[in-house]
Amino acid sequence: MPSPILYRRAASTDYTRLGRIMYDAVRLGPSPYTEAQRKAWMAEPRKGAEWNDRLSEQTIYVAEQDQMIVGFMALKNNDYVDFAYILSEARGNGVFRALYERIERRVKQSGRSKITTHASQLAMPAFAAMGFELDYLETVKVADEKLDRFHMMKTLS
Repeated sequence: MPSPILYRRAASTDYTRLGRIMYDAVRLGPSPYTEAQRKAWMAEPRKGAEWNDRLSEQTIYVAEQDQMIVGFMALKNNDYVDFAYILSEARGNGVFRALYERIERRVKQSGRSKITTHASQLAMPAFAAMGFELDYLETVKVADEKLDRFHMMKTLS
């Protein structure tokens, strides 16, 4: 029987692992994106100074099971979910909801009244389940591939 999932704030020593989680979440498991789109989106795990600098400016929560990170969510500028990645084997276990609830509490503590994100096709239903509404669809070009993503927002009470 697997151990319980634990949640905590990310530390800078996690950043390389978070790049790997992001890579695995995009490249492995079921996806509405083609393999070519997935490769364009995430050719290799993110790491290095630029990645570390980007993450150091964000509030990041991680989900751990058996001392392995299985997902993370990052909040930028106290109102934008910049990253939300869950490994395929951890999906469907409430990890997304638990991470999101921590993000929303942080947004409310900062005094902000709304949260926005650009959700992938895979993440869009999970954000909708948290009360986000579709603002608009946009298609972005990454390498030679076009990827749809959804700008979503949620007004907080």
